[in-house]
Amino acid sequence: MSAIASGTRDRVAERELWRRLGEHHDQAARAELVELYMPLARRMASRYAGVSEPYDDLLQVASLGLLNAVDRFDPGRGTPFAGFAKPTILGELKRYFRDKVWTVRVPRSVHDRMAEVEKATEKLTLDLGRPPSVEELAEQVGIDAAEVLEVLEAQHNRKPLSLDAPPVGEEPDEASGAEWVGRPDGNFDLVEDRLTMESVLPVLGDREREVLRLRFAEELPQTEIALRIGCSQMHVSRLLRRSLDKLREEAEAEDSVSSQRTA
Repeated sequence: MSAIASGTRDRVAERELWRRLGEHHDQAARAELVELYMPLARRMASRYAGVSEPYDDLLQVASLGLLNAVDRFDPGRGTPFAGFAKPTILGELKRYFRDKVWTVRVPRSVHDRMAEVEKATEKLTLDLGRPPSVEELAEQVGIDAAEVLEVLEAQHNRKPLSLDAPPVGEEPDEASGAEWVGRPDGNFDLVEDRLTMESVLPVLGDREREVLRLRFAEELPQTEIALRIGCSQMHVSRLLRRSLDKLREEAEAEDSVSSQRTA
């Protein structure tokens, strides 16, 4: 009878606290209600403490959720406060993980499985004396092995590595990851020109192509080209001009045909 009487007195005292808060905005009553339900916040924070986040940080978030629940609760609806507070506290914890912890967003289904897989990993490691396999984790949690792999991959990649860190598998004093990041290739703009050149070069003779190679590939002056092919510099100049004119005319003709086909 004494336990029942004590429980009744506690419920009466709690109703009085809710009345004082609702009618008079009594901050002392608010503080007592928060203190009364702090064990609930602690239990819910401890459920997520295995997701590699400090318990103290999670307790602060859960306490904020408890405060919000106290401020929003309406005793007149007849709903038990614990049933109202749990979803509010859980929402705060999930928002914390989504917005403050994970730089890389993961699907909610994967997020909800992380704590289960983490706790299963700890339990099986103690029971087996070694890290559990994916199949063992899947059996323990009651999900497919593919889902376990997805959760493990999400845990590993939820925060991006710094570009200043060495690539995975490299020694710490090796090149940083930033040096592996691709950069724009200045030769991309030349690809189309090179393709056009390859298609029109057959209109030239061997000697004309050789003169162009010596001039633009080896970058030789006309005097040196004249010595190599055994003619005057003036003749080299005429060969260059004539070859370039042929290439230009052929390229323009190909562009015209291509435009007609497109149209």
